[in-house]
Amino acid sequence: MKSEKAFSQEMAFADKDLMLTFLNDFKNTIETAEKRLLSISEQESQIPRAEGKWSPKEIIGHLIDSATNNHQRFVRAQFDDQLSFSGYEQEEWVRVQGYNQESWRQLVQLWKHYNLHLVHVMSMVPEQTRTKPRSTHNLDQIAWKTIAKNETVTLDYFMRDYVAHMKNHLGQITDA
Repeated sequence: MKSEKAFSQEMAFADKDLMLTFLNDFKNTIETAEKRLLSISEQESQIPRAEGKWSPKEIIGHLIDSATNNHQRFVRAQFDDQLSFSGYEQEEWVRVQGYNQESWRQLVQLWKHYNLHLVHVMSMVPEQTRTKPRSTHNLDQIAWKTIAKNETVTLDYFMRDYVAHMKNHLGQITDA
C-alpha cells in the first residue's frame, strides 16, 4: 500500500504530465493553425464567412484582443485569491482597430507570437497557484464556457477555457 506522501507525489507528477500535454497541444495548435491561416489569401482574409459575421482578419484580430486581455488576467491571478477581471467590448474592439485594413500575414504572425508567449506564461504558473480553488470570480461573465457565480473555479480552468475559445474561432476560419 502506498503512503499518503507517495500518492501525493504521484498525483503531482500526473498533474504535471497533464499540464505538459495541454501546453504541447496549445503550441501544436498555434503552429498548425499558422500554416493553414497563411494559406488564405489577403483578399480571402477580408471576406466575412456569412452576413453579419467577422472576416478571418477580424476573427484573428479578436483572438489577438483575447490574448492581450487574458495575458494580463493570467499574470494578475497569481497575485490574488480571486478570478475577477474587467471585461471588454469585443465587437467595438474589433471595429475600432480596423483589422480588415491590416496585413493578413502581419496579423497571423502577431497572433502566433503572442500565443507562443502565453504558452510560456502558462508554463511558469506554479501548480499550487494554477489549481488553487477560487470562490470569488466572474467567469460567469467573461469565460467562454461560463461557470456559475456560486461555483468554485481555478486558474487552470480559465487557461484551458482560453485555449478552447481560441480553437473554436480558428475552426470558424479553417473549417469553413
